[in-house]
Amino acid sequence: MVRQFLMSLALLALVVVVGVGATLLTAQEAVPTTDTPATAAATDAPAPETKPAEAASPAASDEPLPEHLVKLSKTHDVWLDKKRRAVIIDGEVCLREGQLEMFACPKGTKEHESVISLNCIPETVHAGLLAAGAKSGTPVRFDPEYVAAKGDIIDIYILWKDAQGERHQVKAQQWIKHAKTQKAMAFDWVFAGSGFWKDEETGKQHYQANGGDFICVSNFPTATLDLPVESSQANTDLLFTAFTENIPPKGTKVRLVLIPRAKPADAAPEAAPEPKQPETEKQPAEASK
Repeated sequence: MVRQFLMSLALLALVVVVGVGATLLTAQEAVPTTDTPATAAATDAPAPETKPAEAASPAASDEPLPEHLVKLSKTHDVWLDKKRRAVIIDGEVCLREGQLEMFACPKGTKEHESVISLNCIPETVHAGLLAAGAKSGTPVRFDPEYVAAKGDIIDIYILWKDAQGERHQVKAQQWIKHAKTQKAMAFDWVFAGSGFWKDEETGKQHYQANGGDFICVSNFPTATLDLPVESSQANTDLLFTAFTENIPPKGTKVRLVLIPRAKPADAAPEAAPEPKQPETEKQPAEASK
């Protein structure tokens, strides 16, 4: 059954790529204009601030959705940007103060410990990330010993408009505070991929992160995106809180842009140097008579 579920995710990803049966709804394009997102180093140093790009409001408009954006769900606000290989999700600020276990959760799940609630199902986002070229890894393990979550790095941008209509864009790390250093979180998220549980009564497989463990800052073996470091209640040196000063008012509409970070192997290979012509062998000088 798990294999069948994985195959269904892969099939959805394939459908997303070719755009079969996709319905384009009205919205504004809101994707970072840079093709190479800034890198956040996994150290205790704060993540570098990203220069804001021209981004549209998360609110829907009368403008048609650009052709390279494909809506992944008829009932949720999730799109695939086929041009930039990114996944776009709409939501809103649901928390500005307090300790965090999530950065973002699906609407109606864990808003009490997440900064953002999103109108999505993580299972759909998982398929979208696969379609965008990301590879899932393995969730965190605690038994018999701690093994960090693994997977492709996913850069996350937040886009929104303030009350004056000014557009903003920052990396998601800027809304999360390291409780010990009081600085912005410096760690990247990895595509751990969550897992499945089986309903014994129906035999149906369920994607675990749909219950709320979507984009985590505290390690969960059910997370779709997790931190590749030991972050839990047991590790008091690595706890995170909402970075209140950086977060707009509760209820602010936001748009998340998830971009799989390009790996060195994905970069275009450098052109091979032009081969040099062998030098003509010099003939020995004619002997003096």
